Amino acid sequence: MIKVFKLPDLGEGLTESEIVAWLVEPGDEVTLNQHIADVETAKAVVELPSPFAGVVRELHQPAGVVVHVGEPIVSFQIDAADEPTDSSPTTDAAGADPSASASAEADASASPAADASASPAEQREANLVGYGPAIERGGHPQRRARTGAGASVPAVPAAPVEPPTAVPTAASTAVASAAPTAALAEPSAAVPTAAATAVASAAPTAAPVEPSAASSAEERPRSTPPVRALARDLGIDLTMVTGTGKDGLITRDDVRARITESAPIPDLHGSVSPGAAAARPATSGDHLGETRSPIRSLRKLTAAATVQSAFTAPHVTEFLTIDVTPTVELLASLRADRQFADAGIGILAVVAKALCLAVGRTPSVNTRWDEPAGEIVQFHHVNLGVAAATPRGLLVPNIVDAERLDLRGLAAALAELTMSARAGTTTPAALAGGTITITNIGVFGIDAGTPILNPGEAAILAIGAIRSRPWEHRGQVALRQVLTLSVSFDHRLVDGEQGSRFLADIGAILADPARVLTMV
Repeated sequence: MIKVFKLPDLGEGLTESEIVAWLVEPGDEVTLNQHIADVETAKAVVELPSPFAGVVRELHQPAGVVVHVGEPIVSFQIDAADEPTDSSPTTDAAGADPSASASAEADASASPAADASASPAEQREANLVGYGPAIERGGHPQRRARTGAGASVPAVPAAPVEPPTAVPTAASTAVASAAPTAALAEPSAAVPTAAATAVASAAPTAAPVEPSAASSAEERPRSTPPVRALARDLGIDLTMVTGTGKDGLITRDDVRARITESAPIPDLHGSVSPGAAAARPATSGDHLGETRSPIRSLRKLTAAATVQSAFTAPHVTEFLTIDVTPTVELLASLRADRQFADAGIGILAVVAKALCLAVGRTPSVNTRWDEPAGEIVQFHHVNLGVAAATPRGLLVPNIVDAERLDLRGLAAALAELTMSARAGTTTPAALAGGTITITNIGVFGIDAGTPILNPGEAAILAIGAIRSRPWEHRGQVALRQVLTLSVSFDHRLVDGEQGSRFLADIGAILADPARVLTMV
């Protein structure tokens, strides 16, 4: 029987994900919970396990496509004995011819009415990410001999869909003019166009054909919402694009290829065919001096979060420049100590520890404004968020109960968060629940900035670069290691006096690490 696996909710209420890579192909035999694909959400790249043991029959979505939760992504051929007894996010095609059942599956998954008529048990979908034991990725999946329709691969894409006759284009007009005896579809009376009028006048002997609603729907280009959005942004008419996907489905690559086809070609004789010029839609691409890319995944999430923060929380930013030479000397002594040489303790770990101690003296910076409840939520733990720059964009995973860790523990946690963020393996759980954030802009050679609050938090601390500067020290000017701290806070939750004391406490610890003994 055939089982269709639909994209599950990958956590945090995310509605769509991009298939980064498939690790299986049609005909591959898979086991239950085997890692079959890498899927990128707006927050992380996660491993997608197989909900069935069987043979991969068809991949409904190619790599690189954004898929919405609930859309079919892969079909499996499983044995009746292996069918799970509980409900699963699939469509059952048992008891029918395999090829016919595959068509029934596609029709059922594409029909909203079919989904609406399903029982609640059939509609329930489990979050499958992270379930089951880990599967080794070294070997290639085993293949079962492909015999009969049960192991057939997806059909060859159908012929390109003709442009709808109800909305004729310049290209179709030129063709109709060359063949005046061809049968023409009568344009809709509600949307008369000049092009349609010209076609009709050029073919007085043509036999008008009244298109039905069903035929108009069939002639509509087949594409997904993300592809239509991309075409709209690039100014591409999908009726002019030939789909190379399954059954003529138009993919992102098809839209991008249309840009290249539509690019002006230099004419050595200085003339351009009027028909060819009219057939080219207005597009934006590299040949026009710009490149457009869809806003999605992490960039979309970051944009929404920063806009929400900027237009919700009244930001106040304060700066403090201090002499951190004692802290730099402490770090040098720790690196020279055999017990701490491999601990990787750096300035970020020391500042993180100082922040946790300062939170104990100014708890208002570790709060949240709950507008719907009309309450201020005071956190009794410090889940320290760490802003991490990754190839995908900005991530802010957090260290749970950071106030309970010593310098060695903080250094290890910071290193682990940074590695997982850059590798794209940060889990949604690690990105949720932060109470206050720290960001190290000094690694980019920046002295200070005005960091924007992570939504739902009251404060964020930015660490600038440590520089050697002339500084007053014990009544004399000397070359010292100087650092600037920047703290932004939500003025609804933190008063100026509280924010200033919080920043001053952190600075005091960095200027004299021994002060920690008086604050514990």
